[in-house]
Amino acid sequence: MKKLRIPMVISLCGTLLACGSPELRYGSIGSSAMPERVSVNYARIEVTSVTLPVYAESEAIYTRDASGAITPLGPLWTDDPDRALTLQIARELKGITGQLTAPEPWPFRNAPDVRVDVRLEVFHATSFGTFRIAGVVFVAPETYGPDRAGKFAFEVAVAKTENPAAAIAIARTAAVRELSYFIARWGLR
Repeated sequence: MKKLRIPMVISLCGTLLACGSPELRYGSIGSSAMPERVSVNYARIEVTSVTLPVYAESEAIYTRDASGAITPLGPLWTDDPDRALTLQIARELKGITGQLTAPEPWPFRNAPDVRVDVRLEVFHATSFGTFRIAGVVFVAPETYGPDRAGKFAFEVAVAKTENPAAAIAIARTAAVRELSYFIARWGLR
């Protein structure tokens, strides 16, 4: 058995410590203020899994620069973005409507009255100091009411701070909240 030399052991320990440094992660951050209530036509609302553009499916926080290039910022989201957005929209719709709301798969015995399907085309911070989401939302009632499909685009200011990832997370939360109000007012009435 060969003996490891002291400099090699120190170098190996330093490498292992560097690899073990914690990743910076950011999730939904925002006010817990009571939302403005919106009256809707459905008592049970299911939110299907949000679909994202390919770049946004990873845990990386993305920004778009002035040239149009979309690149990772460095820090990560705390959860898979599709799961986190689906859960936030369900939570927001519950608070906004006061109705029974859950993400798919529907966990309750009685079927939902309506399904909400959000498909994002844009999901990133911009070089202009905003967070932008855009896409299409589909509202499909199970028994009554019209099927609906509508485009949306929301852009929320990102505060200038020493921690841009935290500011982006706050703006993302606000943009998804605006989307949830849009869904309630436009699609669920």
